[in-house]
Amino acid sequence: MPSNYLQIKDLSCGYGSDFNLRPITVGLRRGALAGIIGPNGSGKTTLFKGISGQLPLKSGSVWLNNCNLQSLKLRQKAQRIAVVSQFVDAAEISVEDYVLLGRLPYRAPFQFFEPQPDVLLARKYMRLTGIWKHRKKYLSQLSGGEQQLAAIAQALTQEPELLLLDEPTSHLDITHQVQVLNLIQRLNKELKLTVLMIIHDLNLAAEYCDFLLMMKQGDIHSCGTPQEVLTYDRIEQVYNTVVVTQTNPLSGKPAVFLVSENILNDIKARYGKIKR
Repeated sequence: MPSNYLQIKDLSCGYGSDFNLRPITVGLRRGALAGIIGPNGSGKTTLFKGISGQLPLKSGSVWLNNCNLQSLKLRQKAQRIAVVSQFVDAAEISVEDYVLLGRLPYRAPFQFFEPQPDVLLARKYMRLTGIWKHRKKYLSQLSGGEQQLAAIAQALTQEPELLLLDEPTSHLDITHQVQVLNLIQRLNKELKLTVLMIIHDLNLAAEYCDFLLMMKQGDIHSCGTPQEVLTYDRIEQVYNTVVVTQTNPLSGKPAVFLVSENILNDIKARYGKIKR
């Protein structure tokens, strides 16, 4: 895929001598819906924080639309990149006021009231994400899935070029997982928004993403389409877990099936080994 929109060049960052990424180089096209996958401790969050600027880089650079993000002030960066964290701080603030915080990077000094265009923009994205009916409630009164939608509405109100999401479905039931990911997919398609998200569930990653980065031990093990990345042998190399992969008959995307220890032992007792 053409990959000159988001360019990660020889990026390395980490935590002192405890854990550091190997220099990573990868690119995404404009309008990609990409996922970062890999086992716990593989470096997903570290890479995410390096891209977003939450961790200082030890080497390399991150470019968005030919602009070096390290050269930008915090305010300028927030006008280009929006980050949705894994946990939403459920403060005692109304949903509408929370979403309007997305306009902070655009406020003039000593501006205490939101101009009407900002209010209209926030309302547009509250409607788009489906939380308009909750706008007068406190954020703390919403369910986990509704809070995630409010956080996405706030991020969209920033009008970013790149949307970064840290495990947006990790604490949600299947109904809210599908609701959030359908929304992200729709935003990606209709707004041409470039999206990069950390996602643990391989089947959700396969179904919703068009590009995947699979990480192992601080480096990119594989990258490409879900069909290229989510093969049984690559998954087993990275996760050290036996799986079976098949093709979803409707989407053509790979589907990953786990194999329990009891089944593995039964197969080994019958055949001596797993036959692929």
